[in-house]
Amino acid sequence: MSDAHSLDALIQALRRLPGVGVKSAQRIAFHLLQHDRAAAQSLSRALSDAAVNVRHCERCHTFTESAVCDTCLDEKRDQSILCVVETPADQSALERTGAYMGLYFVLMGKLSPLDGIGPNDLGLKKLFDRACDGEVQEVILATNFTAEGEATAHVISEGLKARGVKATRLARGVPVGSELEYVDLGTIAHALVDRR
Repeated sequence: MSDAHSLDALIQALRRLPGVGVKSAQRIAFHLLQHDRAAAQSLSRALSDAAVNVRHCERCHTFTESAVCDTCLDEKRDQSILCVVETPADQSALERTGAYMGLYFVLMGKLSPLDGIGPNDLGLKKLFDRACDGEVQEVILATNFTAEGEATAHVISEGLKARGVKATRLARGVPVGSELEYVDLGTIAHALVDRR
């Protein structure tokens, strides 16, 4: 009975991952146990180590093993620009472009009143304190273009405006390489409004 319990517990744990349903969790569990026990052990150790060692950066709130992350400690980065993103994954996406060399603030979420997530849950006071530190001249709002992301950007923008800090928003528009007839109407409308 304990074997079935262990297998069920593994499947249930895998189901907690985003986008993983019952069948996918079963396939992953069966694969690891049947074909790749070494990978299962490696995954277990890596997950355990990360759960113990990874924490939030004291300055930008992203994931790090140190008190302050490497990005915040990098003296080559532009200290006058602060980019606000929802998640470390969003920060990683911006970093991969190689087009941004400022600093970050990672919200670890977005405003979502239906889910009970308000301004205090996102640490907006810490963000506003950081933006008003005397070094930051511009805050780029790089939240997602969802209803919650837009609401989050609006609340932050208003808070920064009240504190006399310049806030800008990521541009949105037609993706490079796309054909207009296949682009959704909302994207085309925003591209027209935000044209330059």
